[in-house]
Amino acid sequence: MMGPSHALSGAAVWLAGSWALDYFAGYEQSPLAVAIGTTVCAGGALLPDLDLSGKVTRNQGGATVARTFGVFSLFIAEVVEKVSLGIYTATKLSKDPRRNNGHRTFTHTLPFAALVGWGTTTLATSYGKWAVVGIIFFMAGLALRGLFDEWAERAGWVIITISAAAIAWFTAANLPGERGYPMLGAAVAVGCVVHLFGDMITKNGVPILWPIPLNRRMWRMIGIPDGIAVQVGGKVETVVLRTVFTVISVLAVAAMFAPHVLRQLNLDALSSGP
Repeated sequence: MMGPSHALSGAAVWLAGSWALDYFAGYEQSPLAVAIGTTVCAGGALLPDLDLSGKVTRNQGGATVARTFGVFSLFIAEVVEKVSLGIYTATKLSKDPRRNNGHRTFTHTLPFAALVGWGTTTLATSYGKWAVVGIIFFMAGLALRGLFDEWAERAGWVIITISAAAIAWFTAANLPGERGYPMLGAAVAVGCVVHLFGDMITKNGVPILWPIPLNRRMWRMIGIPDGIAVQVGGKVETVVLRTVFTVISVLAVAAMFAPHVLRQLNLDALSSGP
């Protein structure tokens, strides 16, 4: 799937999950908390594609996530791609093909999702509010790049960086106390897992079972049959799936906050009555 679809799916899953926690478990979140979680999950849904690098010195190519912060994120993507290729080469078995790039290898596995989720939680709980702000800055940039792809393409990485910094500043000004916000790690991990499932419905699949060896292959790509696979960038993805993700997001937000708004309006009406 393309970057915008990944980001939108991450946002939809987090909003739907937040509604489910509210409705079934009574876990109520403030609008700011929901917005932060949604932003981080949307950004996390782009993280696995950091293994698709471009041309760093020319500020060209790469996946959506790799172009977020210009040459800086392209350089990070270059490093991640080489590390992923190294992990693939070191662990491949006799029937795994030789590769010259690391795309759809280590960052497209469940251990990677668990690792970045754990790392995010550790940062947030160990270093407090300012670590949280840094995480939000990075993830907000990814979310902006994914959710508003056409605008981001026109605006360029400098505007994205400034916008992400503004979101981080607003968050810093409104976050209560010195909480660690461990849910940020969950949002990142969920976003990564959503990305994996999104790629599994395309033709190439992902090595989601790694590191479990199967028939002398460590890196078996798992996906749905080609006959029903979604074409990357096709109408099913860009029209049908994105519409579904958008509808889910809107309904989840309405279900979470509309009752509170209506209740407050009724209270205001009663208090201003004769």
